[in-house]
Amino acid sequence: MTIRAACIFLVAALSVGGIGTWRAIHLKETSAVTSPSYLKSWSPSAAASYLDAREVWWQKWPSAQMDHGTVCISCHTVVPYALVRPALRQRLGEKGMNGTERTMLASVEKRVSDWSRVTPYYTDATFGPGKSAQSRATEAVLNAVILSAFDSTSSHLSPLTQTAFENAWALQEEAGEKAGGWNWQDFHLAPWESTESGYQGAALMAVALGNTPGDYLREPGVHKHLARLKDYLHRQYAVQPLMNQLYVLWASARMPELMSSVDRTKLIEKIDGLQLRDGGWALPSLDQQPGLKRYLLDRWKQMSNTAESDGCATGLVVLALEEDGAKPRDPVLNRGLEWLAAHQAKDGSWWASSLNGSPDRDSDLGRFMSDAATGYAVLALENIKGVGPVSIPR
Repeated sequence: MTIRAACIFLVAALSVGGIGTWRAIHLKETSAVTSPSYLKSWSPSAAASYLDAREVWWQKWPSAQMDHGTVCISCHTVVPYALVRPALRQRLGEKGMNGTERTMLASVEKRVSDWSRVTPYYTDATFGPGKSAQSRATEAVLNAVILSAFDSTSSHLSPLTQTAFENAWALQEEAGEKAGGWNWQDFHLAPWESTESGYQGAALMAVALGNTPGDYLREPGVHKHLARLKDYLHRQYAVQPLMNQLYVLWASARMPELMSSVDRTKLIEKIDGLQLRDGGWALPSLDQQPGLKRYLLDRWKQMSNTAESDGCATGLVVLALEEDGAKPRDPVLNRGLEWLAAHQAKDGSWWASSLNGSPDRDSDLGRFMSDAATGYAVLALENIKGVGPVSIPR
């Protein structure tokens, strides 16, 4: 993971919604799941401690500092923290946000309110032609995704969240191959800042929109943007890596029209076939690259032993299946949950490696993927307990 990867998109993960439709091919009744050990065998307090420490480090890291006293909303550290920490606070019975959470939220709000004055994370002058526009579009979507998650249990969107959506809609592509999506950040680094990452970002936007309270989606100005987004997700679905398709499965819990029954069945069959013997999934299997790049990455995975179950892939798969309606009696989901519960490290984190090579996994930069993996794992484990969309009091 390079420093350039530090300020892009998530993965990580967004607010946890309700339950979607039942999966057609995995409604097998089983008596084997009688005592879900994963409900008690992982430590929410350890996860919270790890994420707090990582967010504190991030907020002080010089490379994460932005103009106007703001901090980069990194895909791997800040976004998972923003979405997961409130759920952990609820689980642990904590009262109100801690100082680290407040600093994170204040930074996002400031960049939205000062949108016309803040500078992009990446600029043409420093990173080459087109990077300012890519960075601007990517941030606009992520700001809307994060702030809408905070409003998801309210009766309406806050004015600032509506502003964040307006900023994102203003940058939605209207023509060409990307029509309906966004001009996403691309440094040729899978899975979050590569050619296909824009589709994933658009699918995350659909997740966020599906969780918006009130009548926001019925507003005339919003309807046309939503229609473009849906068309884009349909049009480009077939050529996406499995990781991106999982985000569409997640979004379809609130917008069933995003996926046909045939596509849903095919995706679930593929995902089930990729579950490893230990019950988890490996990130490389969800984002296979074409041509020479795929060959080189596959060779690197073999040499670095990254083609093993990890928290990022397993957490994402489990979360998407839960949102699609799978229950613990589904044997595939049950094994995935058991893997998550059994693989939390002593420091409270879950492990995952970069698809692009990374520094020492125990270094601050080497932990970026584990930050995202921890967020996904917690979202999946909390979701199975029925914890709904999280809300951060303002």
